[in-house]
Amino acid sequence: MPLRLDIKRKLAQRSERVKSVDLHPTEPWIMSSLYSGSVCIWNYQTQTMVKSFEVSELPVRSAKFIPRKQWVVAGADDMFIRVYNYNTMDKVKMFEAHTDYIRCVAVHPTLPYVLSSSDDMLIKLWDWDKGWMCTQIFEGHSHYVMQVTFNPKDTNTFASASLDRTVKIWSLGSPDPNFTLDGHSKGVNCIDYFTGGDRPYLITGSDDQTAKVWDYQTKSCVQTLEGHAHNVSAVCFHPELPIIMTGSEDGTVRLWHSTTYRLENTLNYGLERVWALGYMKGSRRVVIGYDEGTIMIKIGREEPVASMDSSGKIIWAKHNEIQTVNIKAVGADTEIADGERLPLAVKELGSCDLYPQSLRHNPNGRFVVVCGDGEYIIYTALAWRNRSFGSALEIVWSTDGEYAVRESPSKIKIYSKNFQERKSIRPAFSAERIHGGVLLAMCTNDFICFYDWAECRLIRRIDVNVKNVYWADSGDLVTIASDSSFYILKYNRDLVSSHLDGGASVGEEGVEDAYELLHEINERVRTGLWVGDCFIYNNSSWRLNYCVGGEVTTMFHLDRPMYLLGYLSNQSRVYLIDKEFNVVGYTLLLSLIEYKTLVMRGDLERANTILPSIPKEQHNSVAHFLESRGKLEECLQLLVDSNRIPEAALMARSYLPSKVSDIVSIWKKDLQKVNSKAAESLADPAEYPNLFEDRQIALSVESTLAPKRGVYPPAEEYMTYAERPNESLVEAFKSMNMEEEIPNENGDPAHEVIEDDGVEESQEDAVEVEPDGSIDSGVLVNGNDVLTPDQ
Repeated sequence: MPLRLDIKRKLAQRSERVKSVDLHPTEPWIMSSLYSGSVCIWNYQTQTMVKSFEVSELPVRSAKFIPRKQWVVAGADDMFIRVYNYNTMDKVKMFEAHTDYIRCVAVHPTLPYVLSSSDDMLIKLWDWDKGWMCTQIFEGHSHYVMQVTFNPKDTNTFASASLDRTVKIWSLGSPDPNFTLDGHSKGVNCIDYFTGGDRPYLITGSDDQTAKVWDYQTKSCVQTLEGHAHNVSAVCFHPELPIIMTGSEDGTVRLWHSTTYRLENTLNYGLERVWALGYMKGSRRVVIGYDEGTIMIKIGREEPVASMDSSGKIIWAKHNEIQTVNIKAVGADTEIADGERLPLAVKELGSCDLYPQSLRHNPNGRFVVVCGDGEYIIYTALAWRNRSFGSALEIVWSTDGEYAVRESPSKIKIYSKNFQERKSIRPAFSAERIHGGVLLAMCTNDFICFYDWAECRLIRRIDVNVKNVYWADSGDLVTIASDSSFYILKYNRDLVSSHLDGGASVGEEGVEDAYELLHEINERVRTGLWVGDCFIYNNSSWRLNYCVGGEVTTMFHLDRPMYLLGYLSNQSRVYLIDKEFNVVGYTLLLSLIEYKTLVMRGDLERANTILPSIPKEQHNSVAHFLESRGKLEECLQLLVDSNRIPEAALMARSYLPSKVSDIVSIWKKDLQKVNSKAAESLADPAEYPNLFEDRQIALSVESTLAPKRGVYPPAEEYMTYAERPNESLVEAFKSMNMEEEIPNENGDPAHEVIEDDGVEESQEDAVEVEPDGSIDSGVLVNGNDVLTPDQ
């Protein structure tokens, strides 16, 4: 079964014919050398050209970055090699290198060496520490030398491809080739070494329309890849995936499985002939150079194939090698700051017989399932012994340890805990994905259907395009994540059980009240997990957030793409991993989560027992949370009912100016019992409007704010609000340069028009509401102290 390759086009730039491409290892740059004689550097993040310089009036067939010197080295048909500083654009060196076209330049990974090959049938070694002196010439080919490349596993050796139909292997310091590989029936255009594992392989592409994989230790051809309709002009082993890529003058790039040699995919972007392929170790990006421009694609996910069990043991796959680390091995006396890489000792656990595309512990952590290459294998987590295997596009666990296998879009099998097949299902639709957990979910691109594990009865169909499903341990909360938002639902387990046990019929939509929608959040979930009633996730902006009761809180802003592994409650830390397999932890207090959860459930008595255990440095977070849950009118009435009328007046002054007159009236009556003069000194804004500056503006802001109270912007808009000055809404409203419509003292609208480049706007359109819901001529903004007109 084919590899599940997610291929996305990340850059497309039209240009003259591209003869070579290269990726910069640290900058987001692609370099293309052109037949027209120029070199272009593109930024693939901004999709813009960074630099362009004319090298020659003749074609530049090869150009490479030398990052450690901040150089570009280029070889052209005018037989000159030129070196440029890519920051200053200054020419560092220019010299005549050959007596015919220069086909290729190759940079040694560590030493100050550059190899060049030419139509003069020679290969030359240049040392830039010696003033670009030619320190060695390699003779032996009888036709044009099309490409040279260093062996990444033995950088003292390199390979050359020639139109004399041979490949030669050379050693630095030796004038004669070590040996020759002869097998193509026409000239050899391109060559690349295998970098992914231990296999001593290289690949060649030829005018005979084939690519050949060679074992350079046994000096034999391992496989011939056939299928292109024209010359094979570029080849590479993908450095991170089990893929061979071949580009041809037939306009296609073919992707082959590097173990089975099965054709996995064919790409055709309509830019005519393919001339070059570029890649970089540690990246899944691949650049393709065509007659009519440059394309960059990204193959597969950068998310590492890793899983953590509930005890803190992590297992991950690096290619076919399986490694493990243990978070608990980091001593308690070792202080690790939030976001700092954990010093974990990596242990080799074993190898996998297939290329892992997913890896997941079962619920109790005893087993690990690996899926890839259309197959799955279940291993014991400690000893890495094979317990079961079979065909699968994907495999998921139930919360009880059963598992389901999707063999094809039309066939799904369920297995018991002891690895025995229990049921085979053929859904009435094409199942593109499955998800495990409390229920078994099958998805199309339009809807998701949930089934019970025992009988595979339909529980509920929901019309949404689902990317992932996350169940809480309690089994009554579930997150359904789509492309741009996620939904938190409550699963009514008892209702479903009584419905099914009572023999009631289940239609095409399932049990109507099986789920209750609690919250919808307009954010994309990259990875997520539940801790109690708290959903932790990272979003598309790489912020680590958690959601309790529909309220989203940003914990940390991640400085690079990271993916959630799990949460250890005894440490109150959530752990993440990056694509380089670095593990970091962030503190998320369990007591804080429990407190917020209990408040959301209305269990204030139990919440109050937890509050003392929350450290003082977290009290601001608690205060913000409680403030966000506060219902202003009810809070005001509670203060009145508790006979705390002065506090009620101050609260109304800050949050509900329309209620001030009512509260002042109550306060006067209450104060009259104690001190009549003090009661008379209280000013009612309705009677003394001159003492309450900006009251009418505050009333107008309040009326605008009321419908938006309790509506919070998503975390991705944080910076929009964070960068605003800490001023009251009244002050912000007064300073707005637009039309204001403010009621006068008689309640009639009085217009004050302030023009801004001839544009007039109404007051209602002009008001922007702060996310915390505070207003007034003295207001709380973003949790700051009360600002009154006197301040």
